[in-house]
This record gives sequence, C-alpha cells and structure tokens, in this order.
Amino acid sequence: MKYRTVFDIIGPIMIGPSSSHTAGAARIGRVARTLLGKEPKFVEISFYGSFAKTYKGHGTDVAIIGGLLDFDTFDQRIKDSLTIAMALGITYKIVTEDAITDHPNTAKVRLGTCEQDTIELVGISIGGGKIEIVELNSFKLKLSGNHPAILVVHDDRFGVIAAVSNVLAKYEINIGHMEVSRKEKGKEALMVIEIDQNVDEKLLAEVKSLPNISKVTKIHE
Repeated sequence: MKYRTVFDIIGPIMIGPSSSHTAGAARIGRVARTLLGKEPKFVEISFYGSFAKTYKGHGTDVAIIGGLLDFDTFDQRIKDSLTIAMALGITYKIVTEDAITDHPNTAKVRLGTCEQDTIELVGISIGGGKIEIVELNSFKLKLSGNHPAILVVHDDRFGVIAAVSNVLAKYEINIGHMEVSRKEKGKEALMVIEIDQNVDEKLLAEVKSLPNISKVTKIHE
C-alpha cells in the first residue's frame, strides 16, 4: 500500500486506541449508514480475523456502532454509542466468525429499517484509519470511502456506462476511479464512481432519470 502523506500513516483524529480497529471500524459503519440513506432500526455485525479476536479490548464494536449513528472518528459520543443506539431503539447483534478472509480486519454489516429495506456490505480496515468496502449486496467492488463517490445500480445494458459518464462530463465532474460489477451477464449491475468533488441532487436526479437505472446513491466527504 502507498501512503501519500504523513497523515496517512499516523491516521485521523479519532476516539479509541487503534486507527485500524477503532477509526477504521467507525468509517465502515458510517459508510454503511450513508449507503442505507437513513437511520437503521436493526444491525447485524460479523467480525473476522483480528477484529473477531480483539474487538472488545479495542472498542471495535463501539466504533462501528458509532459510525452507524453517523458519528465521525473524533466524535466523543462514540464512547457511548451502544447506549445511544439502545435509546434510539436500534437493535444490534455482534458475532465473531472463524472463516478466513483476505484481510485480518474484516467486518460484515447487515442493516436496515425492515426486511424489505436492508443492505449488506463487507468492509476492511487497511490501516491508518483507511478502509475499503469490498462487497455490497453480493456485488464485488473497491470503494475507499475517502473520496466522494456515486453508486449506480442499473441493468447490464449497452450504453448505460457511457450515458452516466456523459452526465458527469456535462457537469464537469472528473472521475478518479470507476469500476462495474455484475452478478450475471445481462442482469443487475453496480457502477462505482469515485470523483474529485461533491455533487448536488440535480446531477443525481439526472443520472437516475436515465434508462435502465434503478438506484443512485452518493457518498460525500
């Protein structure tokens, strides 16, 4: 892994003893909250590898719940996140898994407001408070959470990627990284676009109005 600045090594301003086990966990939770788009009513968290072995001592459970409450890494409320979640009526379940994963600091998070309104993602904490979301609703992807991004769920059809790119070009939005994942040819696909700046609702509405687009979600810095 390459580090661009000394802050990538030291990590972010944060609550907790570990940038990877605390700040990274909080960011995984916060990205999950953003992708759901609302406050969850229930959360199921599975920890793997090092997370599974040390989450209690490092407060990884407290941090990830804090992120799901939309608390930033330096928010003092993270320390009381479990109590706050209970007060808000959010139920949570935390389990540890023995399965071997590609990265030792791995968490799978399933959250929603009801069984018909849920998402599931797998996130890894790669050090220095940095994360990657490597799976979303069974789609394989690579999302850092460190840059603004647009996620587009669409039918796997000719011209959809070009149409979305044309809208971004129209608004003079530069693409930093882009990838497309699909479960099966011709079926549902997921487009992940990391961009250089935040975008407004007008652009998102225009993308959503395109043919073969079913859902558009943004992640801002």
